Amino acid sequence: MKINVIIPAGGASSRFGNKNKLLEKINGKMIIEHTISAFDIEIIDEIIIPTNPSVLELFREIFKNNSKIKIIEGGNCRQESVYKGLMSSKCDYVLIHDAARPMITKDFVNLTIDTVKDKKALTVATKTIDTIKEVENGKIIKTIDRSRLYNTQTPQAFDYNIIFEAHKKLKGQNYTDDAGMLEALGYDVYILDGSYKNIKITTKSDIDIAKVYLNNE
Repeated sequence: MKINVIIPAGGASSRFGNKNKLLEKINGKMIIEHTISAFDIEIIDEIIIPTNPSVLELFREIFKNNSKIKIIEGGNCRQESVYKGLMSSKCDYVLIHDAARPMITKDFVNLTIDTVKDKKALTVATKTIDTIKEVENGKIIKTIDRSRLYNTQTPQAFDYNIIFEAHKKLKGQNYTDDAGMLEALGYDVYILDGSYKNIKITTKSDIDIAKVYLNNE
């Protein structure tokens, strides 16, 4: 059985400033290195990183001593980058994880792998704890019942053939969520309860939060 992970890392970091957030260091390691380390475990066969051409050679240099890591040129959007990752290496199951979520742990990666073998398609998510309002033109229309709402995270995990066929059928669109592609095609997608610590680093203030969590590992 072959298990791969795809970590799309081609974002523009537009809300982070002029610097690529994945190169920001926490405890002496770049964010991308923290993220990769959780997946660098025996059960994972390949770690595929589709990335922006501007950092392609830099990433290859950073990870040159790890034969498990494959750096490829990404696409013009996340969906295209993931599709390129899927095409670059076939497997039985594939995990897809945001490069800017460095608080993921090895234990949780193993749990995700165990679960996808049974469920075939899943997304890590946390229950929504905030009150959600529907707003139109600055006016609250209604309060949404949050008891059935979840905030989607990654990793998401799939039977390889199922997600690959979904990407082929929906090629050229712009889904930001791979589980959403299967939902659109009528597949069952399951929830794996995640951690509120598993934040996605988007702005510079998120770095301070990440430092707290990573210092307590």
